[in-house]
Amino acid sequence: MQKTQMEKNDSNNAKRRLIILVLLVIFLFIGAGWFAWWYWVGQFKQNTDDAYVAGNQVQVTPRTEGTVTQIYTDDTQFVHQGQKLVIFDDTDQIIALHQAEAHLADIVRQVVHLKANVKQLRYLVDERRIAVQKAQQDFNRRKGLLAIHAISNEEFMHAKDALGSAKASLEQSIQQLVSVQAVVTTGPIYNDPKVKLAIQGVRLAFVNLGRTQVIAPVSGVIARRQVQVGQRVSAGVPLMVIIPMNQLWVDANFKESQLADVRIGQPVKLESDVYGKHYIFHGSVEGIDAGTGSVFSLLPAQNATGNWIKVVQRVPVRIALAANELKNHPLRIGLSMNVTIDTHDRSGPLLAYAKSGVPQYSTGIFKADDMVVDKVIREIIAKNKKAG
Repeated sequence: MQKTQMEKNDSNNAKRRLIILVLLVIFLFIGAGWFAWWYWVGQFKQNTDDAYVAGNQVQVTPRTEGTVTQIYTDDTQFVHQGQKLVIFDDTDQIIALHQAEAHLADIVRQVVHLKANVKQLRYLVDERRIAVQKAQQDFNRRKGLLAIHAISNEEFMHAKDALGSAKASLEQSIQQLVSVQAVVTTGPIYNDPKVKLAIQGVRLAFVNLGRTQVIAPVSGVIARRQVQVGQRVSAGVPLMVIIPMNQLWVDANFKESQLADVRIGQPVKLESDVYGKHYIFHGSVEGIDAGTGSVFSLLPAQNATGNWIKVVQRVPVRIALAANELKNHPLRIGLSMNVTIDTHDRSGPLLAYAKSGVPQYSTGIFKADDMVVDKVIREIIAKNKKAG
């Protein structure tokens, strides 16, 4: 009986040792697996959930003051680059354009008239130069006749006075020609300074008229519309904001201890709280901020005190997103993201360098329509050249 009890105890001890051994082997396998994962994968992953979607917020501001008469869009609506957003009352600008066109027409007529005067004065100078030559010949002939007493002294003095008068008239005509030529430019009428100034006046009036239409500088979604119909606004006052949906990125705040192996160009996987784990965004490290978040805060921390406590700082890392993924799964500024950087490839640079002479963002909608205004100017000049 006692022996049987001892056999049962030995059997239980053996089972207990076997269970412990099995658990130990399982733990060793788990530890080995975790170590293998960390060695081959884990140590090359840097993760943070302190990340948020960021993007450009393009302020729409008028370039002239005016009274709002029409608004073509509202918050949450998508607009295309070049689309009309707000219209101002353009009565003053239309009047100014008509005045500038009338001034150009008047200047063209004046210049044409002055050019015609130049031609007339040249003919007059030639005519009076011939008169001087004739008076000179008459004077020389009478001078010879006076020497032989063939004419009276009085007749000779008349010939002398006639020569002096002809010379004076010629000199007067030459001075008039020089005076008119000084204000008339040779060559095409477009080269005349007064015409050039009047043309620029028409261009400026045309530009000011165009500025009564506030145009979308980029494509994107409207946000924070502040303008109202009938409101009188000044130049430069924000009317609304456009968020370009294709110009979004992620600012991921990593601990300073996580940045040793982070390089520009490393691949990144991102999860959004909006789409969850069902959709993974892909991106790349675009740049690392020049300072920690605390340095650029409104009230930077002052640690020069006796009660200093070290706090691990976070540095914003900019993550570029794939454009095709943003198109199919649009994000919004401020959304939370979970970011994981793959640091296997550490050959990239630590600093991102801007390409010299290449704009990162640009728009061409503020350029005036030169073809339209040039056509108007040509028509005004052609019409008034004939009338002048």
